Amino acid sequence: MVSRKDSNLARLKRHKRIRSKISGTAARPRLAVYRSNANISAQIIDDVAGKTLVAASTYGDSFEGNGGNKVAARAIGKLIAERAIEKGITEVVFDRGGYVYHGRVSELAEGAREGGLKF
Repeated sequence: MVSRKDSNLARLKRHKRIRSKISGTAARPRLAVYRSNANISAQIIDDVAGKTLVAASTYGDSFEGNGGNKVAARAIGKLIAERAIEKGITEVVFDRGGYVYHGRVSELAEGAREGGLKF
């Protein structure tokens, strides 16, 4: 019998390894990405205080259209950058959440950069 590896478990291991090396502070919070098949979300988190400062996702009433494609990911990147700049956040640490920096994750990052965030 061929057993298949649990890809989400492997992602969680990668995420844990990444999180041991990066952390968000008040001066430079962490931009965390979560992606599912149908949606994508991002949060800007101050790990020292343990608080989410800004959040944006495709599964809200404010988002129209398909949430599981590159266009939506770039739009969420721009939206989170806009909300962060309103709160006075300009520099962040990017946390890809164990996902490969490709496709929707990279589109979200590029959208955030276009919106004015530096990382």
